[in-house]
Amino acid sequence: MHSTLLVACLLYHAQRCFCADNGMNMTMDGSMGLATGQMLTYLHFTLGDTLWFLGWVPQSRGAMLGACIGLFLLALLERWLAACKAIIEVHWNKSASRMLAAKQNDTVIPKRNTAGRIFRRLAPPFVAAYDLPRGVIYAAQALLNYLFMLTVMTFQLAFIFSLVIGLGVGETLFGRFGLSAHLH
Repeated sequence: MHSTLLVACLLYHAQRCFCADNGMNMTMDGSMGLATGQMLTYLHFTLGDTLWFLGWVPQSRGAMLGACIGLFLLALLERWLAACKAIIEVHWNKSASRMLAAKQNDTVIPKRNTAGRIFRRLAPPFVAAYDLPRGVIYAAQALLNYLFMLTVMTFQLAFIFSLVIGLGVGETLFGRFGLSAHLH
């Protein structure tokens, strides 16, 4: 019994001696200190939250309004990109189908498997003029969505409301184009 207690005490003191301590308090109690102030970990309307970069910290009501208008416009841009991508996808798919049909009509002997069935493509062929812009548009949408996620993580309600309202208005303005593109 005494030896077990002795070993436990030795291990406890050895841990304190050999573990690196850089003086940082690693508890998660309270707010997190930043170079420019405190990060509030609850929903709030206070000024002074960093928006993406250290220098982008709205400190006045005018600066906050400008940041909110910018976020609103970025949300509109994201919905516009989604609508444009949907419309262009339909055009690209029709064009790729026409190209594939023309290519199959030029082929004298269709490819057959061992059961005698003709192979059909499950996906349209790679066309750099279509697929590269598709990738760029998708990357732009992903970038905007990650920026929106980082904005929401500030817990600043003015930022969050600007994004939500901008996405809603953008969907109202541009959503029908993406929907009608897939119906034709």
